[in-house]
Amino acid sequence: MPVFINRVLNMKNIKLIGFDMDYTLVRYHARHGKVKIAYHGLTTLDFHKQRQIYQEMAIDLRDPDFQSLDTSFAISNGVLYSQLVQLKSEGCDLPPFHIMADDVKHAIDILHQDDSIKSCIRENFERFVIRDPQVAGMLERYKDYGKKLMIITNSDYEYTRQLLDYSLNPYLKKHKSWKDLFELVITFADKPRFFERIGRFLKINPETGLMSNHKGKVDKGLYQGGWFGKLQQDLAYSGSEILYLGDHIYGDVVSIKKTCNWRTALVLNDLEAEIQGLIQVRPVQKQINALMNEKQSLEKEINRLDARRFEGENIPRSAINTLFDKMDELNVHISGLLGKYKTFFNPYWGEILRAGYDESRYAEQVEKYACIYMTKVSDLNDYSPKTYFRPYHRTMPHEEAALSEEID
Repeated sequence: MPVFINRVLNMKNIKLIGFDMDYTLVRYHARHGKVKIAYHGLTTLDFHKQRQIYQEMAIDLRDPDFQSLDTSFAISNGVLYSQLVQLKSEGCDLPPFHIMADDVKHAIDILHQDDSIKSCIRENFERFVIRDPQVAGMLERYKDYGKKLMIITNSDYEYTRQLLDYSLNPYLKKHKSWKDLFELVITFADKPRFFERIGRFLKINPETGLMSNHKGKVDKGLYQGGWFGKLQQDLAYSGSEILYLGDHIYGDVVSIKKTCNWRTALVLNDLEAEIQGLIQVRPVQKQINALMNEKQSLEKEINRLDARRFEGENIPRSAINTLFDKMDELNVHISGLLGKYKTFFNPYWGEILRAGYDESRYAEQVEKYACIYMTKVSDLNDYSPKTYFRPYHRTMPHEEAALSEEID
């Protein structure tokens, strides 16, 4: 898969490349604030009910009544809560909705804190972890080009060690261990707080895993916690010389751009399936485009006749109504095709980066905060570590109209 480019990124200028671990280095099996699709539990709200509730208002996602499902972990929360809402709607004796939401979030937080989830993964890496030999090759290639590599992960050291031993070590050709590959590894980073507030670094003994307070420079070795400010100061790099790759739009990308101005790359694991859907749905999209063009021609003709009629010409109203009838027929046809179009994507939320004809809020954040994005980190294998990534020239609606001679 290619790397997709939002803004210029010259890899020649990058001296340090940082990676998140979960869903970035290691993969697992598993815009305008308007509501476009809504469910109550697992039941779709029809257009009229949705409009009655939200009234086309813009949603402020800082409101505590809303929770973003922008990571694999957050989606688990949303799915479980939706299932409970469905059961309650069907008559099960369950607590009020707001209490269930808090309980689900609390339960999932505990699963992370008490090691319940990661202990299951450790016991069966083969089942849960996707080993990609190209990742090891890509890392060694960047190392050969003089790039310094680091990991900043929210996982603890012991889990990090076991996971990277399993997923990277067997495929390294020029290094004995991932520990020789990465100059810096920061565990329990507590992102996004790592990029937002001051924290102290603890030094980790790689042999015993024991930690001790660290007061000197942070430039090599294994650490826990800390703060980006001291890290960047000790490394003596400007923000434009550091590239960080992660899968969490807020914790790995948005918070970085807002606080330390590093260059950013987002790994969208679900994008590969979405691209395949877009390829398969091309014939349907062509039919929709053709009908939309026909509809736009009818709208132009209606506007032209209506203007002439308003100016006093003898244009019968029935002529305009006939065109409206034709447009209604087109709308029915288009609606059926849109239903068929949706079957190529997730049955609940459709496309990740699209909400109807508009970009989704997630897409807006990707475009605004990620310099580049890709389906998996090994996609970088297809590019030289000195690549000058340049975005395509984008046209705004007025530019498209002028270029297509729609404006005289």
